[in-house]
Amino acid sequence: MKLKRVAALTLAAGMVCTSLAACGSKDTATKAPETTAKEETTTAAGAESKEETTAAASGEKQVLSVTTWDYDTTPQFSAVVKAYEAKNPNVEIKVIDTSADEYNNSLGISLSAAQADPDVIWVKDMGSMLQMADKGQLLPLDEMIKADNLDLSVYSGAAEQLMYNDTTYGLPYRSDWYVLYYNKDLFDAAGVEYPSNDMTWSEYDELAAKMTSGEGSAKVYGTHDHTWQALVTNWAVQDGKHTVVEKDYSFLKPYYEEALALQENGYMQDYSTLKTANIHYSSVFKNQQCAMMPMGSWFIATMMQAQAEGETDFNWGVARIPHPEDTESGYTVGALTPIGISAYTDQKDLAWDFVKFASSEEAANILAEQGVFTGIQTDESINTIASAEYFPEGDSNKEALTYTHYAFDRPLDPQIEEIRKPLDEVHEMIMIKAYSIDDGIAELNKRVAEIKGWN
Repeated sequence: MKLKRVAALTLAAGMVCTSLAACGSKDTATKAPETTAKEETTTAAGAESKEETTAAASGEKQVLSVTTWDYDTTPQFSAVVKAYEAKNPNVEIKVIDTSADEYNNSLGISLSAAQADPDVIWVKDMGSMLQMADKGQLLPLDEMIKADNLDLSVYSGAAEQLMYNDTTYGLPYRSDWYVLYYNKDLFDAAGVEYPSNDMTWSEYDELAAKMTSGEGSAKVYGTHDHTWQALVTNWAVQDGKHTVVEKDYSFLKPYYEEALALQENGYMQDYSTLKTANIHYSSVFKNQQCAMMPMGSWFIATMMQAQAEGETDFNWGVARIPHPEDTESGYTVGALTPIGISAYTDQKDLAWDFVKFASSEEAANILAEQGVFTGIQTDESINTIASAEYFPEGDSNKEALTYTHYAFDRPLDPQIEEIRKPLDEVHEMIMIKAYSIDDGIAELNKRVAEIKGWN
């Protein structure tokens, strides 16, 4: 049973890594006029109750269509679909599935035709959600949330961050966030205490210095930063005071100073080496070349699978991500997979019932059995994942699966994909010292202002 859970975790990990790192796919849908979208939504809502009432009276099954990607190869959708059908025997879920690569394009074509199917939409990335919202293709959920007195606090602030133009178009479905991985054996050998779940970035830097040892190919680095710009910018938005879409990026300066200091002092591998050799972060940690590594929660499944298959045999642990001096433990950064309703659905009430279930505590516990992290943390779901075979033993590792505040690594901004380009390019120039930090910040301010039209 536990081995099956490890396999499920691995499938989930592949999904999330794609979600967090992927660029937005081009949406080929034609923009629907706002008045048309509103009229069609109103008409659909009016027709819907009559159709649902008729179906219920006749005893026929109601059919609800949902869009998914890679349905047969990942557990993140099928577990909830099957659970909902079991709970509602009068409902049949029609799964409209496409490959992950084709998902946004296929969905865009369906929605551009204003078809009644799909009723429910799982959103693959934030950029596509904003595009659908701007085109009037997603149903606002606020009135239904208010009518059902839905408690959004269970999402630890993530639901509010999903709002776009003060409107809720989706609820958090699955979730991944950043934690700190560490090699217990290396810490034990050095006689140094493990990273705690309440550690500042300054304390993390000190640990990295203590845990660096050896020379040349035998060197063990105190920590490891992958080449993504998120491994610097994430910590600058962790406290929720900023996002990576700003008029002034001077708030990034102390975090680039920290990253460069770790690199220059030899406490982590330098950016140029990692980039030139195309070194993957997983190999660095698995080969015990670093004592610590900040990375997404999806890597938990990767490590568990590596242990299950005998690829690695060292003891490892996980802690909450370190935090700024003026921020409490439990603040983290991550990304979500939202779930919403098509504006063209003729099954509004049924679609809403499914969305509520899919984003509920009950569904969170079901998904935990499959090793899927969700937008809601419950004691039961955390216990399920923490009790899986090859998950590190100990209460501190279990506590590391919890957080108190969740900031998006990328905000809901319609131009976020354009803005990622200067963020990535300036990050590289700073890390290879082609730009000073101040010059890099000035370049970001200029290029983002051009994209946003702030000049």
